[in-house]
Amino acid sequence: MTHAFYRDFSRQGQNRNRRRGRRRGGRSLPLRRARLWLVLIGVAGMLAVLFGAGLSGSQSAKASVPHEEWLEPEIPQPAQQVLREAIRSGDTAITALERLGFTPSEAYRIASASKSVYALRDIRAGHFFKRVDQGKETHLYYTIDDQTRLHMVTHGKDWQAIKEERPSLTRRLYAQGHIEDSLFEAAARAGLDSRTTMNLVDIFAWDIDFARDMRTGDSFRVLYDERYDEEGNLMGTRILAAEFVNQGHRYRAVLYVKKDGSFEYYTPEGKSMRKAYLRAPLKFTRISSRFTLRRKHPVLGFTRAHRGVDYAAPSGTPVRAVGDGRIVFIGWKGGYGRFIQIQHVNRAHSTAYAHLRRFARGLHRGSKVRQGQVIGYVGMSGLATGPHLHFEFRVRGVAVNPLTLKRTPSKPVPADEMARFRQQTAPWLARLEQQLPDVMAVAWE
Repeated sequence: MTHAFYRDFSRQGQNRNRRRGRRRGGRSLPLRRARLWLVLIGVAGMLAVLFGAGLSGSQSAKASVPHEEWLEPEIPQPAQQVLREAIRSGDTAITALERLGFTPSEAYRIASASKSVYALRDIRAGHFFKRVDQGKETHLYYTIDDQTRLHMVTHGKDWQAIKEERPSLTRRLYAQGHIEDSLFEAAARAGLDSRTTMNLVDIFAWDIDFARDMRTGDSFRVLYDERYDEEGNLMGTRILAAEFVNQGHRYRAVLYVKKDGSFEYYTPEGKSMRKAYLRAPLKFTRISSRFTLRRKHPVLGFTRAHRGVDYAAPSGTPVRAVGDGRIVFIGWKGGYGRFIQIQHVNRAHSTAYAHLRRFARGLHRGSKVRQGQVIGYVGMSGLATGPHLHFEFRVRGVAVNPLTLKRTPSKPVPADEMARFRQQTAPWLARLEQQLPDVMAVAWE
């Protein structure tokens, strides 16, 4: 009985413990382990989702924001200050440079350093200095002419000077027109400025006397370049090719730049447009009296020979030398008034210019003059009733009629340069032949 009692009691205790475990929420070991694994799997899944989202976001950001290595490095530029000072009448280089902020001693150093390249004592009113301060460097520019400028630079006290070509922008233009009243008015209607018109006259001055040969219905065509400086100011024009039809005669000229950089105008066949003498000493005027052996003098009242041509023109009109030569007389000469005589290079020919208002500056007996150079200005000095130029042409001292004089052309293009001449001028002549509008901008270069 005792053993049976303990056996029953033991079974009851085990059963009681199982019941207590169930009441306390206990689980069996396999169940608890299964739940723990489920929790761990869930946490791992959440971490995987968060990590995947972060990785995707970083890739998206990388695709939309450039990496620093792809960007151009930004190099800071030193501040630049530009000052410009025009040369005034009576200025010296020192006074102009002082207005640009240089001290007197520094201005003297600049003038001294430039002497080997360009003497600043030759500065002219209307030109200008430009000062550019950039960091530790100072640049100074002076416009010498339409083509060149003086450039000086310093890093401290020492200045260095060079002569360089002025930076420019070129616009190529074409114009054509018909003369109804005057060449200047026709040229203005076609869009040519006065400088280009005067250049056109200079090119054809050996073949056309613009004082007496112009007729209504004459026409012209011009291909030319306009050059502008870095500030947009017109520096000048240059005719590349031109045609002038005068009284039914067709004249054509084209620019040829030689190997040495010099240039001259030639016919399309390579003959020089330049002749030994110009057709007339004035560009625009009219003939008031011709060469004759019998003419009644307007002042003296009796008949005598008039061994020259009178060109009526406003007082002050420039008078040009018709050929290269040397002045053998300049001064007052009786009834001729203010008078210049030029002996030309072949020594057999001379020309005379009378009744001048004044002479060009710097001329004296023995001065060399070039064809087309201004030597004086129209006046009415001496025996004259109105402003005009009396012009004579003499061969070995004997006056001949200037209007019937035969003019010998200068040298043509050398034979060994003809291929280069044709290659350079062919595009310009072809452009001149095209049927284009009266005024057209062809290209910017």
